[in-house]
Amino acid sequence: MRVFRRRSAGATDGTAQDSPGALSPDAPADNKTSDNKTSDNKTGRSPAEAAKGRPTPKRSVAEAKRRQPITGSRAPAAPRTPEDKVKARANRATKYDAMKRGEAWALNPRDRGPTRALARDFVDSKRRISEYYMYVLVVLLAAVFLRNGKAEEIISPLVLVLVVVILIDAFLIRRSLTRLIAERLPGETARGLTLYAVMRALQIRRFRVPAPRVQPGQKL
Repeated sequence: MRVFRRRSAGATDGTAQDSPGALSPDAPADNKTSDNKTSDNKTGRSPAEAAKGRPTPKRSVAEAKRRQPITGSRAPAAPRTPEDKVKARANRATKYDAMKRGEAWALNPRDRGPTRALARDFVDSKRRISEYYMYVLVVLLAAVFLRNGKAEEIISPLVLVLVVVILIDAFLIRRSLTRLIAERLPGETARGLTLYAVMRALQIRRFRVPAPRVQPGQKL
């Protein structure tokens, strides 16, 4: 329902129906807020953009900024001099020699610990069929490249025999090594030792790192 106010004596025709407080200097803040919103709408900005004081970026732009690489504050490394390269090469050679001797400070994390040392000695103390696996593998690869019909006929059965031999050897290593760890190092876990020992048994003896400390047939 519309309420008509009585025109005052000094009022003009354009101000016959004034809203309460519309032109008062003491108008409440709601009127000022509505005026600001009206001005923002006139300029084409949304209320969120007006509150932040800047336009809202597009989603693609915001994602691109988040994917920018993180730049650290570290200064670029100084170029290495020939003397530094020689020194680093000497340090690597020294560490490799110490690792071959089995010194604890130079060993890789997978080779550290008394259980790993006992597993290496157990594998090195015997001659195993799996030790010659690499030699047989080289012969098989050569036969494949020669493309000899007769050789190709025996390659598949020979590969199957090798797999069976390795599996049997791995089973024997696991059983004997678990019993040895329980006797020599009670309380130590044998978890992961089977694979570690089998991989060492498959390596050629002269190329094993750390180098063998016991000879074949030597008692532990």
